[in-house]
Amino acid sequence: MPFYHSLGQIPPKRHTQFEKPAGQSGGPGGLYYEQLFGTIGFDGMSSLLYHVHRPTMVRNVLGSVDMTPKLAVEKNIMARKLIGFDAEPADRDDYLGSRVPLFVNKDLLVGVAAPRQSLTDYFYKNADADELLFVHRGTGTLRTLLGQIRFGYGDYLVIPRGMIYQITFDTPETRLLYVESHSPIYTPKRYRNHFGQMLEHAPFCERDIRRPQNLETHDETGDFLMKIKKQGALHSLVYATHPFDVIGWDGYNYPYAFNIQDFEPITGRVHQPPPVHQTFQTDTFVVCSFCPRLYDYHPKAIPAPYNHSNIDSDEVIYYVDGDFMSRNDIAPGHITLHPGGIPHGPAPGAMERSIGKRETVEYAVMVDTFRPLMLTEQALRIDDGKYYQSWLDA
Repeated sequence: MPFYHSLGQIPPKRHTQFEKPAGQSGGPGGLYYEQLFGTIGFDGMSSLLYHVHRPTMVRNVLGSVDMTPKLAVEKNIMARKLIGFDAEPADRDDYLGSRVPLFVNKDLLVGVAAPRQSLTDYFYKNADADELLFVHRGTGTLRTLLGQIRFGYGDYLVIPRGMIYQITFDTPETRLLYVESHSPIYTPKRYRNHFGQMLEHAPFCERDIRRPQNLETHDETGDFLMKIKKQGALHSLVYATHPFDVIGWDGYNYPYAFNIQDFEPITGRVHQPPPVHQTFQTDTFVVCSFCPRLYDYHPKAIPAPYNHSNIDSDEVIYYVDGDFMSRNDIAPGHITLHPGGIPHGPAPGAMERSIGKRETVEYAVMVDTFRPLMLTEQALRIDDGKYYQSWLDA
């Protein structure tokens, strides 16, 4: 759960006059424009922003493009392995065009992206969903109207819905896993006390969460292209002022970063269930981080996971780096889907190989959904077509 943060200049009392200094648009005597940026009506997390210009000035509304993914399999019962690095985007030189949707249901969309160019020629806002970006390769800067966040290998970037942002990449080789969630993304409730503070047994704490810094404040008028995703369509609008004109803000609703390498795994004498790896939660799915950790230390322990049935959820695992001890023939960028309704477990030989081992050095991201996932046409193009048979004896 994000905690209170303040950046830039704010008045001592909210909802009161905040005068501009001489030399700035509207000053002296002019006022900054206050905006409440919140979720779930007036009941969710929010921040108060103070703009140089009115944030409501739209000069023109241009066309819209349907972003609805083309579905290939709506009712899936087959375990699948996708070769994520083989995904072919519509336009690798455009940030949004580089995104390849793979799995979707009414609650979320999961995909991969390999953008070659930074997002600098327009501004983007997802008004449908919170976004979770996982950085597999590359470094750069997330630039938002609430400040900047530097990112690199292993970073999760949590971007609340409605957040205006651009993104710059330092390297030509960038690999992202992305999730668009129609319900807010939080840290797990069981890691927090009733005040919202992370508890002592939590696998990470507030010190590990990187908040926005280096607030950009642009006092500029002109034509600024804004692309807004709403109801599955991408709308193009022209704003009359620079979207990054916030002089200061405070509150709880802001983007932040958390690195998978800062997750401290919970271990035990016998194999621990997947919830000990949980990193984020929503009302409709959870995200878990598999990180380097010591294996179970009971003298008869079997470190490999036991067979289990996903009766109530579909399981997606994105393999990042490491030895992936429970699977055979898995490499970085591969993505497995284990659908609800049938059991799955370690690959043949993995259980036996794990006995006596002391540790694993794997990194992987898991998304467990509470409703079945549908596969897009792009997903089928990178499906190896035989993974569901990988548990058969040779």
